[in-house]
Parts: sequence; C-alpha cells; structure tokens
Amino acid sequence: MTQASTPNAETVRRLVRSLLHGEEPGEGPEVTPVVAGPGHSTWWVGARHVLRLATDRDSSARRRRELRLRALVRPRMRIAVPTSIAHGEWAAGLAYTLDTRLPGTTGEGAGVSAVGEADLAELLTGLREVPVRQAEPLGVPRVPPRSLEKLRTAAAAAAGRLAEADEFDPAGVARLTVTGARQLTAQTGAPVLVHHGLADDHLVVGGDGRVRGVLGWDDAVIGDPAEDIAGLALAVGAPAAVRSATLAGYGARPCLRGLWLARCDALIRLAAGTRGHDRTPLPILRTRTRHAWEPILLERVTALPGAETP
Repeated sequence: MTQASTPNAETVRRLVRSLLHGEEPGEGPEVTPVVAGPGHSTWWVGARHVLRLATDRDSSARRRRELRLRALVRPRMRIAVPTSIAHGEWAAGLAYTLDTRLPGTTGEGAGVSAVGEADLAELLTGLREVPVRQAEPLGVPRVPPRSLEKLRTAAAAAAGRLAEADEFDPAGVARLTVTGARQLTAQTGAPVLVHHGLADDHLVVGGDGRVRGVLGWDDAVIGDPAEDIAGLALAVGAPAAVRSATLAGYGARPCLRGLWLARCDALIRLAAGTRGHDRTPLPILRTRTRHAWEPILLERVTALPGAETP
C-alpha cells in the first residue's frame, strides 16, 4: 500500500483557499488539526467546515464510497448526515472531502437525553430500512456475525489481567455462561446496514441531549445490527442503548447480544490499552468499559436457557 506524508498546515491552507475562493474574506479561514492517524488527517476549517484527507489508497477508496453511501442514507435519516461541499484529490490518487460542520459536541462525555434516545432509535430504524441491494453495489462489504463464544473467552482472559491491575472485577464476566453465549448467537434474519463506528466520537450531541448528527460512515458494513447496539452501549451507556434499540423495534435477544458484544470489546481493549497495545487514551477506554457494564433491567427480566441472571 502506497503511503503519503501526512499533509501539513500549509498544504491544507492552499487547498482550502482554492476550494473556498470567494466564499471566505482575506486569507481564508483558520485551519486547525483535529486528529491525525492511520489513513487519514482531519482539520477544522474555520467554524463551519471540516476537511478530511486520505493518506493512502485504501482510505481514499473508503472516502469515495462514503460520499455515495451518505447520499443513499440521508433521505432515510432524520438525524443529520454530513454534506460534502467539495471533494477530489489533494495528491495523486489521494482523496479529500470538505464537509459542512454539524453543530454539537462529540466524545465520551456527550450524554443523551430521553428525546436523544428517541433520536438514536430513529437512527437504528433508518439503518435497517436502507436497502442492502443498493448499499452493496457501492462497495459496502458484507461482514459475518462475530462469535460471542470466542469473544467471551478472550474477554475472560482480559478480565483476569485487568483484575491484577485493579481495573475490573472479573466476577462480572461469569454472568454470561458458555450456554448463554450460545443462546445469543446472531439471529438468522436478513443482514442490515451497520454504521460500525458509533463508539468512536461519531455521534454529534447538542447541549439539550438531542442527537444532531452522525459522522464517520466510511466503516459501514452489511451485517449484524447488534454491532450498532454495542457501539451505542459503549458511547452512551448500556441502559440508553438498550432503550433506544427497543424503541427501534429490536427484541431482547439482539439487545442482549449487543450488550455483551460491547462488554467483551470494552474489556479486551482496556486490557490492551493498559499494556500499551491500544492507542486510544486510557480514560476513554475506562469510560467505555464503565458505560458497557452499567446494569440494565432487561438482564433481570430476561432469562435465556442455561444463562444466569444477576
């Protein structure tokens, strides 16, 4: 895979001036890096735009696919999806998109209100209603459901390491038995469009707790809807995630599956983070773990065969 240098501020300024010529007075808006990482570089452009530049061919293909996918999902979403005002190549074969900036905040501390949970329910409903036959030709990949049995085994080992570091009580993992994990295998219904990145600062939340937008569509897949329930559990907490999924029409089994995907993922990544193997800051990994392990009423009223309830 060909790798390009991460664009610097002067590269970004020149590109922005060419894109916003005549729209911004003087020398153009201030540009400030948001985040730089594998495959992308993201910059705030003034107060109204965000510029994302791919730095390898794979992420360039995903940027282009994301533009087409956002156009497909936007009519089915009441929640805002970013709009691109310009796109193209900033270097040979390397794509960029200049998007409108959605008002609101992102991050682990952006809690949602009861009305915000209804917004999340509409998001899950909209994703389910996107025709797979239209998303797949855009290049959105099909991904098979993950094995909760294998994930549970890895999470149990992670919990043991976290217990040694006084990060987690490993007794919690015992709530999901081997038999219970088998009962929470993915259901055989048709796969749906899955955002697959709701836990990664992609929910834009207003000061009133309403969900104002959803970012980061380049990781979308066709697959198990429980993955997005899991993402919401990590982002906004298990109770809010399950309530939102229930409002969207999902039953107890996919809700519990999503909950346990989130709990296992959180433990595995936190354990990796404590050993320096995950670049996500430890406070964020700890917050996600706390969110995922918040108790929910559904666990107390739903008994799966062979599974213990707390």
